[in-house]
Amino acid sequence: MIAVEADKILALYDKEQRRDIEYPSHRREETPHVVRHVPLVDYEDGFVIYSWLNATEADPVIWEQVSYFDALGIDFEWKHFSHDTPPDLLARLQTVGFAVDEPETIMALEITRAPAVLLKPPRADVRQITSVEQLADLVAVQEQVWQENFDWLVPRLTNDLQTTPSLLQVYVAYVSGQPVSSAWIYFHPGSQFASLWGGSTLPAFRGQGFYTALLAARLQAALAAGASFLTIDAGPMSRPIVEKLGFKALTTAHACKWKARKNQEVLATKR
Repeated sequence: MIAVEADKILALYDKEQRRDIEYPSHRREETPHVVRHVPLVDYEDGFVIYSWLNATEADPVIWEQVSYFDALGIDFEWKHFSHDTPPDLLARLQTVGFAVDEPETIMALEITRAPAVLLKPPRADVRQITSVEQLADLVAVQEQVWQENFDWLVPRLTNDLQTTPSLLQVYVAYVSGQPVSSAWIYFHPGSQFASLWGGSTLPAFRGQGFYTALLAARLQAALAAGASFLTIDAGPMSRPIVEKLGFKALTTAHACKWKARKNQEVLATKR
């Protein structure tokens, strides 16, 4: 089977995962220049995930989105991709006051070309989490790995498990009953992509195949669901692992975050 070229996967990704995608927890709004998503629940932020801008339009449209979400009192994220236009869009976002996170590499794997190790039963005690109570094991791993509070994740996954269980699968790997690695996968109706999130392993258990075991469990779930591609926003730790397993780099992304009303002095000068 001939592999799909990376640029063709990127074009499909832009269409299905950025331009056309919808989320049950958000209201999708398309303007002449952006696609934005407005939260329908109080534990989510808004976000702009796709834009088509030239150098003349960029600044006014940025301020238009800031003003829109600011009026709602909602924090939002503008997710910038390295192939977005104009070429200096990221710098413009940063200049007006967006906090820019570290870059992540958007990577994709054509499922039919997955290596054999991902098609075999995981060599670990990997369990699918199906109840809200079990989410505590996933969160415990995430908080220990990242040394951050993950309270924000609990209502999101709780809501999705309860209201749209066909769109989400959560997995935890255990050693002697202790949760040591966790991850989840989202399926997207009408899309050929399934997206991987959260793959994290406690430091003492790294290098023992748990990350790969969780990846295998999720790939096999995506295969059963009829997806054609897996995507991951890969950080520095996960990129070398998934590259060895056949994932291709498509583009680079930055999460650019705006806190509602935090930048009032900057905003006031533009009104």
